[in-house]
Amino acid sequence: MQRPRKAILLSAGRGRRLARVTHGAPKCLVPVQGHRTLLELQLRALARCGFGHAVVMVGYGAERVEATLADLELPGLDVATAYNPFSETSDNLMTAWLARPLMTEDFLLLNGDTLFDDAILNRLVAEARGPVTMAMARKRAYDDDDMKVVLDGSGRLQAIGKALPGLSPDGEAIGMTLFRGEGIAGFRQILDEIAHSKDAQRAWYTAALDGLADRLPIQPVATGESWWAEVDTERDLLAVRDALDSPSRREEMREGSAQVASFL
Repeated sequence: MQRPRKAILLSAGRGRRLARVTHGAPKCLVPVQGHRTLLELQLRALARCGFGHAVVMVGYGAERVEATLADLELPGLDVATAYNPFSETSDNLMTAWLARPLMTEDFLLLNGDTLFDDAILNRLVAEARGPVTMAMARKRAYDDDDMKVVLDGSGRLQAIGKALPGLSPDGEAIGMTLFRGEGIAGFRQILDEIAHSKDAQRAWYTAALDGLADRLPIQPVATGESWWAEVDTERDLLAVRDALDSPSRREEMREGSAQVASFL
């Protein structure tokens, strides 16, 4: 299959749980490695992994994001922005819904607060065989904030959500999903259906994946021992800075992931 060239980043959020350290900046502009921000590290990873075009969905602090992007040099990667005027009053399903006109070819959908080793993205692209492929990590235990994943007997997605009563999680979605062919049209359609429902403002885009799993096969690709992190809280931020600044600490985290994968 042809390698996808487009990525859409959901970076419209404010990051209220990081308010003490953002100083009014949007979440995606939080420095995580020296002066380098979440957004910059994501874009540089996309460029290294062969993506040629990225669209950053912005909302809160849009002007600051656009000014930051204007000063970035990202050889081989063309970057544009699209605006969500509802970012202060809605969760990210509405941001994904507003991105539907951009979903015209195979594309990667990436959460604006997920950092990852290049190996995870390269593996996701290399192992994608069906219309929708998502990166999934395995853990010994899952907390209330994890986006939990349940697989069916054939290893495909059965359900995804933070609360899955009566179901035992098989993993956690890390916020990286690849759409191809009929998966693009299917995702656009179900986003539109949910966006017209009464709960749309408080929904995550993973609700669309949950519904889409009843219509199309969604294939998980495990992160294995490769490092990844989600930055939601100050504790997350400190751990990520530590991992990025200390190769030995990052290696410890990789080894921990490998032990979990072996344990499961």
